Amino acid sequence: MTQLVLASTSPFRQALLAKLTLPFITAAPEVDETPQPGESATALVMRLAEAKARALAGRYSDHLIIGSDQVCVIDGKITGKPYTPENARQQLRRASGHSVVFYTGLALLESRNNRLQVICEPFSVDFRELTDREIRNYIDREQPLNCAGSFKCEGLGITLFDRLSGRDPNALVGLPLIALCDMLRQAGTDPLG
Repeated sequence: MTQLVLASTSPFRQALLAKLTLPFITAAPEVDETPQPGESATALVMRLAEAKARALAGRYSDHLIIGSDQVCVIDGKITGKPYTPENARQQLRRASGHSVVFYTGLALLESRNNRLQVICEPFSVDFRELTDREIRNYIDREQPLNCAGSFKCEGLGITLFDRLSGRDPNALVGLPLIALCDMLRQAGTDPLG
């Protein structure tokens, strides 16, 4: 079996990949995540997922490299990680009472032959109406400053929602495992093999 490399230092993505019980290593890709002018959310996350995987191909020349990137779209605008409590408050105020779509780009690069698979997995979240106090308390408790959309659905963030809708709930955390398993099988690595 070819060694897996996760092109991410995200503990959330690492925990998801660990569910497959396949051995893997992680490495930080050095990729500029700035959107290009006029770039759609789907195009952005697919481009960045591929770029993250390709960024490690020189160091890992006989590996399966997994790249992933995620953004959320609130009111038609691409929204990334908030990085500050004030930005997180603004994101959650905008999301309150609305449906928000998360787009997760996923790439699997077979570095030995340069074969690439890349997809975009959408996932919708219906936020309930949130009070300013709830938003403030949530941010203080979970510190979701490095999370697209300003929440962690695997933690207290689940209290912010009315409904979740999509093929794979893992996509909301940042690594769509159903699609990844399909890609791995196509690359000759079956998690159940």
